[in-house]
Amino acid sequence: MATASLNGVSVSYTDEGDRSAPVLLLIHGHPFDRSMWEPQLAAAVAAGRRVVAPDLRGYGGTSVVPGVTGFEAFAADLAALLDHLGVASAVVGGLSMGGQIAMEFCRLHADRVQGLILADTFPRAETPEGKVFRNNLADRLLKEGMDGYAAEVIDKMVAPATIAARPEVAAHVLRMMRSTSPEGAAAALRGRAERPDYCELLSRTAVPAWVVVGSDDTYTPVSDAEFMHRQLPHSTLTVIEGAGHMPNLEYPAEFNAALTAYLEGPAASTR
Repeated sequence: MATASLNGVSVSYTDEGDRSAPVLLLIHGHPFDRSMWEPQLAAAVAAGRRVVAPDLRGYGGTSVVPGVTGFEAFAADLAALLDHLGVASAVVGGLSMGGQIAMEFCRLHADRVQGLILADTFPRAETPEGKVFRNNLADRLLKEGMDGYAAEVIDKMVAPATIAARPEVAAHVLRMMRSTSPEGAAAALRGRAERPDYCELLSRTAVPAWVVVGSDDTYTPVSDAEFMHRQLPHSTLTVIEGAGHMPNLEYPAEFNAALTAYLEGPAASTR
């Protein structure tokens, strides 16, 4: 683990692979941390990439900043981290909220995006009902902590069949959720409620993109992935059969095979 002082916070991050290799920047979702990408590190390095995976502010080993953390703040931290590492541009990918932050990074720093990976996410702005839900959930986490919420949503984060067959995956996801700071999670939820719509952005994104989703994801169903695939001019779509919201952890071999195919195929020109 490495740390860097950026934008007034201490950012923890993983940096694997040849320092001269093209960079893959991976952004975790909510309420997780960079350890969610552990199964992908070796595969991406073997595909000739340097992999940078930070903990977002408020999560993991990165500083907690209470209040409201807008997506522009997350994107600014990512840009500052790339600057710190001397990286001009990268293939940028994220899962769920991390995918939306990847889109925000693309909106603000398009010249630094060589490719785009969108996993189990969706591009539309929050609905009025969704804003109320996210702010109410933020209030609840601040009052009750993470344990009750984690227990309630684990069978949506991970497909029930995966929980039965591979309980260690559910244990990893629960560990990430329970160890997340309620203040950091609440700040991100409030910021996420105010995110912009990224649909038009996707339609003018010219870089090679990979859209991936679990077939049994109830948070961001296959129809959302198909919509993003249609919006993106140069994209491929992968559906990981049997997976829920965390296909990279539930079916790492299948996810990594498709990731490698993207990095060595459509994204090969980003080297």
